[in-house]
Amino acid sequence: MNVLVRLPNWLGDTVMALPLLRSLRTGLAPSDRVVAIGPWAWLVGGQELADAWVGYPRAWTGRLRALESALTARYWRARRRIGYETSGRGIWLTDRLPLPSPRRHQIDEYLGLLAPLGIAPAGAEPLLRPLPAAASETEVGELLVRCGATRAPRVGVHLGAASGPAKVWSADRLAALCAGLATRGVTALLLGTAADLDLERRVQAGAGSAIPSLVGRDRPALLPTLLGRLDALVSGDTGTAHLAAALGTPVVTLFGPTDPALSAPRGPATVIAKQVPCAPCFLGRCPIDHVCMRAIGVDEVTDAVLARLGGRTAASTRASETAGAAGDAGGRAAGPDRLRPRDG
Repeated sequence: MNVLVRLPNWLGDTVMALPLLRSLRTGLAPSDRVVAIGPWAWLVGGQELADAWVGYPRAWTGRLRALESALTARYWRARRRIGYETSGRGIWLTDRLPLPSPRRHQIDEYLGLLAPLGIAPAGAEPLLRPLPAAASETEVGELLVRCGATRAPRVGVHLGAASGPAKVWSADRLAALCAGLATRGVTALLLGTAADLDLERRVQAGAGSAIPSLVGRDRPALLPTLLGRLDALVSGDTGTAHLAAALGTPVVTLFGPTDPALSAPRGPATVIAKQVPCAPCFLGRCPIDHVCMRAIGVDEVTDAVLARLGGRTAASTRASETAGAAGDAGGRAAGPDRLRPRDG
């Protein structure tokens, strides 16, 4: 039997679908084949999660995207087409599942698609093995040297969010976080796409001294290697946060307009979210004064980062830094994962 899995178009959603792939690979017969298809399907290469992966353009949006996946499965002449009956695609599915009510974490909803196949979930935490690639390691190492982020511990600070500015922390607080980490011997490294360059300029202006930055200078293919060279990551609710946690890099995730009960990273992740009357609103742009993200203070984010680092300082890690990528990976903080509940 061949099983084709049309992965989501977004990075974070693709990462949250990894337990589904692992469960399929574990629950199917060795002779069965699993093929992963999607814009980020290359992430499963070499992970023993699928027998093959196929890149797929991210061409459709919104409701059309959900319909497209069902129509594509019909076009491929799949005998069984399993999915949730939503966005008008039910007519094209052979196994139509109702959306859970109340909604569940996205990982658990993806795992719910296994039921028609009689396959039990084989875990609910996305896991990716860091796969050393000489070319990527060399390029990332050169980028870190050029931007001045060679000293450990190294904490990535991801600035933007693809879905809009509502998930983004303010420039003044990002600057204060980076400056505060620097006083504790921690190297903050700004991350983001070219779309975040304006925010990066405002963060740099407010920090008092230059912050190492790779904003607009890396590319998706380097992201797993780059995240693997970090000791921790601070991010909003983004795909980068999910990928980092799946790779084993500790993450501090700031939630505002979205609901951590539905999409928080699983693994070595700390979630900071505030209970405010208007959240979660799931809007890409805040129509009022961004109270959900403004309620998150610099000190609590700093404390969460230091807890994830396990008290490491530049002096305590300087020797391990000389070991390169292997030293970076081995120096991550150990200990139980912590999910900070919403504050009242």
